[in-house]
Amino acid sequence: MPSSTSPDQGEDLEACVLRFSDLDLKDPSVINPSSSLKAELDVNTKKKYSFAKKKAFALFVKTKEVPAPSFECKEKLWKCCQQLFTDQTSIHRHVATRHADEICHQTASILKQLTVTLSSSKSLKSADKRTPLLDYLTRNHDMSTWLPETSCFSPDELISGQGSDKGEVLLYYCYLDLEDPHWVCAWQTALCQHLHLTGKVRIATEGINGTVGGSKLATRLYVEVMLSCPLFKDYLCKDDFKTSEGGACCFPELRVGVFEEIVPMGISPNKISYKKPGIHLSPGEFHKEVEKFLSLANQEQNDTILLDCRNFYESKIGRFQGCLAPDIRKFSYFPSYVDKNLELFREKRVLMYCTGGIRCERGSAYLKAKGVCKEVFQLKGGIHKYLEEFPDGFYKGKLFVFDERYALSYNSDIVSECSSCGAPWDQYKLCSTPQCRQLVLTCPACQGQGFTTCCVTCQEKGNRPPSIPAQNSFKEECECTARRPRIPSELSQQAQLLSPEPRPDVDEDGPCLCEPQRQHFSKPPQS
Repeated sequence: MPSSTSPDQGEDLEACVLRFSDLDLKDPSVINPSSSLKAELDVNTKKKYSFAKKKAFALFVKTKEVPAPSFECKEKLWKCCQQLFTDQTSIHRHVATRHADEICHQTASILKQLTVTLSSSKSLKSADKRTPLLDYLTRNHDMSTWLPETSCFSPDELISGQGSDKGEVLLYYCYLDLEDPHWVCAWQTALCQHLHLTGKVRIATEGINGTVGGSKLATRLYVEVMLSCPLFKDYLCKDDFKTSEGGACCFPELRVGVFEEIVPMGISPNKISYKKPGIHLSPGEFHKEVEKFLSLANQEQNDTILLDCRNFYESKIGRFQGCLAPDIRKFSYFPSYVDKNLELFREKRVLMYCTGGIRCERGSAYLKAKGVCKEVFQLKGGIHKYLEEFPDGFYKGKLFVFDERYALSYNSDIVSECSSCGAPWDQYKLCSTPQCRQLVLTCPACQGQGFTTCCVTCQEKGNRPPSIPAQNSFKEECECTARRPRIPSELSQQAQLLSPEPRPDVDEDGPCLCEPQRQHFSKPPQS
């Protein structure tokens, strides 16, 4: 959405007045931007730095306003970092000292938005190309206009309560062309902060992808705002938001950013577009296709492949019966996997699925672009929507999620095992070696014996006295991933299809997972 001023009119933005609450943003002084911003911005935009910083600061403070405890009290109150502020000076001092990074990030987004607006408005000035939506947004430019009214709710209602039953997690995505992802980024940051939501939101010119957690009231308001926003209301519907028990506690922080892709496949959207995906199947239609596929599983005339588009550590704890689950660590390896195993898909019908559907959108487009498949289908809404309709269907085990819950359970099936003793087990923990980010499947009995690492190398590291790590050595690659092929090659055109029995699997650019083969560690010494 455009900024609250029109740079193409030739007037200085410093001389414009933009009021947020009672803070006047008129200020002719110019503050030099930081060195990092200098590298990104042209001379004219640098002059607008003071304006943008004040705008970002005022908007951040406004999102921290809370209603007074009584209607008689007309004083404003602010709540931030579990502290209550009763005067403007104290909240300003707190934000300036404790939230400088957020202000800097939002300032950069506003500055980039101003640059985009300036260039686009000049190009549109010569030709009458303004759409009704663009005109509408121009008249409703103030970012605070797109924040929901929350004064009628108490802070306790908005903030995720004590226990997962008090809140929920939203998962959604929307592919559409966004002219100004930086404005959307600044707006999403303000919106989530306003509603006390945590999580991750990725924005690009190809759309938006979000996973946010908070109170049920906050997530409901978030959905209402998204569905009413002119940018998204013609593309999103209520059914596009998948919900699960959780809350703000499921994420360590809020991260909102602008990227080239809303899901990192590693190929520019200009080369493989979301606009040419596979055929979408509803959960009911997909269920029937899987049922037919399984009935022909051992027959040569079966020309169908049931393809899991997720990473190995996701499919390890839950998957569709009979699926092909690539042994890849990141979705960005998926195109290379397809290229390396292209003959596997020749003249095949491919049924694709992933967690919520987003990876299948461009994954299916990439597979279709190769021109070797008979047909490519994808599960609309992903495993999430399938399990809502068929909790005891053909998907067995848990559904991996990218937050501190690690997995959601819809049925009682356990399809993975403890990496130490082989007992049925599907609850992940991080490897206990500080520099390792691998996910480990270790049952309580083995944990009690000290087997809390992913491999022998990490076990030996854990037995040595701790040393001070180098500044950039937080995340190390241990032997679990180092010895695994980056892009696996399937052994035959039948591939190594996963039956209900689990097969060795692996991780992504979040936490990782250990080698599925049984680990034989020496027993750790008693402390």
